[in-house]
Amino acid sequence: MRRYPIGIQSFKEIITGNYLYVDKTAFIHQMKAMGKYYFLSRPRRFGKSLLISTLQALYEGRQELFTGLYIADKWDFGQTNPTIVIYFNAFTLRGNSLDAVLQNAIREQAETHQIELTAQIEGLNFKAGTLFQELIQKLHAKTGRKVVVLIDEYDKPIVDFLEELDIAEANRNTLKSFYGILKPADEHLEFVLLTGVSKFAKVSVFSDLNNLNDITLKKQFNEVVGITQAELEATFSEEIARFAQETEVSYETFLGQIKHWYNGYSWGGKATVYNPFSLLNFFSDSGAFRNYWFSTGTPTWLVQEAFKNRFFDFTNLEITENRLESFDFKNLYTPTLLFQTGYLTIKSYSKTDYTYILDYPNEEVRLSLNQYLLEAFRGKENEEVIPKVLQLRNALNNNDIATAIEIINIIFSTLPYDLWQRENERFYHALIHLTFTILGVYVQSEIHTARGRCDAIVHTQKYSYAFEFKLDKTAQEALDQIFEKGYLTPFKESSASSKTLIAVGINFSTERKAVESWLSKTL
Repeated sequence: MRRYPIGIQSFKEIITGNYLYVDKTAFIHQMKAMGKYYFLSRPRRFGKSLLISTLQALYEGRQELFTGLYIADKWDFGQTNPTIVIYFNAFTLRGNSLDAVLQNAIREQAETHQIELTAQIEGLNFKAGTLFQELIQKLHAKTGRKVVVLIDEYDKPIVDFLEELDIAEANRNTLKSFYGILKPADEHLEFVLLTGVSKFAKVSVFSDLNNLNDITLKKQFNEVVGITQAELEATFSEEIARFAQETEVSYETFLGQIKHWYNGYSWGGKATVYNPFSLLNFFSDSGAFRNYWFSTGTPTWLVQEAFKNRFFDFTNLEITENRLESFDFKNLYTPTLLFQTGYLTIKSYSKTDYTYILDYPNEEVRLSLNQYLLEAFRGKENEEVIPKVLQLRNALNNNDIATAIEIINIIFSTLPYDLWQRENERFYHALIHLTFTILGVYVQSEIHTARGRCDAIVHTQKYSYAFEFKLDKTAQEALDQIFEKGYLTPFKESSASSKTLIAVGINFSTERKAVESWLSKTL
């Protein structure tokens, strides 16, 4: 049995514990050759902390840990450097002064390196940045080697307080002062890397550190963390073959299912990577397709932010480069927030228009996020919607349209009355879109919003449905449109031609908050 390093962020522990490790040291070698100041943004549980830990082991000269890895014969392990490593995830920030927390962290680093900090002894009126600068200078003087600074989750003191803007603002100012000492300390520094989930207030936080090389969207570093398709197939071929055999499908089919569920993250629109946390849990869980990454940090606040701004459709979302990269926590823009936290990813980039197309990275995120959004729009955040969607699927599998209509009415019935009266059309479209998007996980279902396209197409094993929804009109108008526009025509001569084709026209009443009438016709 192979050991999967789920939740393990220490490079040393992974190597000495004989855990599986996907070699990313080629990217470190490239970073070292290119410069010395770097910034990297990636979602949570994507391998940022492991990258920091690997760099620390390299600069501390732990050659025995790198046997067989790309960098083993390309790094001068005799040239060690003192390292200052700060993991913000290790700190208790709530209820404590950020400056005091940072001071304690610097003191602990000083003790580790047996450095005596004068400002601390003399009781001067100092801040954490003062101690940080003194530690860097004294480490250089003591060892004769320049210092390496590695900071993980640099933005945690801001991200954790987005609902308390006064604290977020105070923490931002503290971080600005703390990180600001790095530039004047340049002569004492060998290498600097800061990682985080977001690029929050990058200009203001790093305004005094404007020499950072932001590699977040750099093509050559798209795969610096995460697992590529080639790495998946090279590393997990035995598991894939075994699980494919157990589920009685071909190797290629099972590989495609893994890709559909967990691949898709991109920071350039072309090369994609898997979320390593989901992938490792998947293989550890005997190949069960489940929600792994999403469930470890349910984005309740993010969902509420999307709900507050009435966002519900994040497919093929166009966004400018400036909007994507800049983030003001006082003026949050939901798509940017969802991209930076990993719930949306880049599908393409236009070099001429400087715009990105965002979409869900994979099935795990699409299913989970739409589920939480549907619960929020229904006003039932503690009530699962999946059972209702499965009932809808079963009804359509049996061509029981009357039951399907009942289920749709149940989904609509719990809408908050005041919100429905004020924004009935938006809520109507949101619930239809989200319901059929989730249904698409269990049957082939697609929502179309472009002009002249059917509202929803659903393929079951025996039937192909075209749904057209109207609001405060008639079911006959909806049904007529299906035939006038020929929504089912493509399926008469396609691979679905053996299925029974059914048109369903539905009229929804805003007054009753329910389906008022429906008609169906079998071709």
